[in-house]
Amino acid sequence: MITCYDIVKALVHTEKGTSLGKDRQYLFRVATTATKVDVKRAVEEIYKVKVDAVNTINVPGKLKRVRTRAGYTTAWKKAIVSLKEGQKIEG
Repeated sequence: MITCYDIVKALVHTEKGTSLGKDRQYLFRVATTATKVDVKRAVEEIYKVKVDAVNTINVPGKLKRVRTRAGYTTAWKKAIVSLKEGQKIEG
């Protein structure tokens, strides 16, 4: 059984992620199989807030080289979650 914590993995604390907080938007790292509806339900249950909209982005893995070998970092999915007026996530 998949839980909310399997869908929403982490709140992303980057420069872009923190600048979104001013507009009631938050950046999350989510499961690659999660849909927008899944992310909305999980965020509402975990943080006890009302979600207005969810935008998801698939981030491809980057090419990395170590000496003569080439490989890719893991691809992941991020979600920008917009909250309704007056809502806020602490943390």
